[in-house]
Amino acid sequence: MNHTNIVLSNGETLVTIDPLKVKKAALVIRALNHKLRLQILKLIDERKSITVTELYVTLRIEQSVASQHLAILRRANVVNTKRDGKKIHYSVNYSRSQQLVKVADEIIN
Repeated sequence: MNHTNIVLSNGETLVTIDPLKVKKAALVIRALNHKLRLQILKLIDERKSITVTELYVTLRIEQSVASQHLAILRRANVVNTKRDGKKIHYSVNYSRSQQLVKVADEIIN
């Protein structure tokens, strides 16, 4: 797909669509569109902070699965990270989560 901007015009209004930005936005919103990732967010919220080890033991999933889903949530900036030696503690980025829910609400309404 060519990533050049697409400009739409009805004679009065110009709408510029940047396919790369649309793709990135879709990936961010899609981060919340997964049952396991929502379970992960709920667990992080309940505990306020959690390590990947605590996460995969509690949810009874493979460590690699937990890490992959946390990476998606990190890229979407839905979780915060704080290093403590070799451990990384994850917490919910509430402002980003609220922002994404607000955008989703605006899109569907």
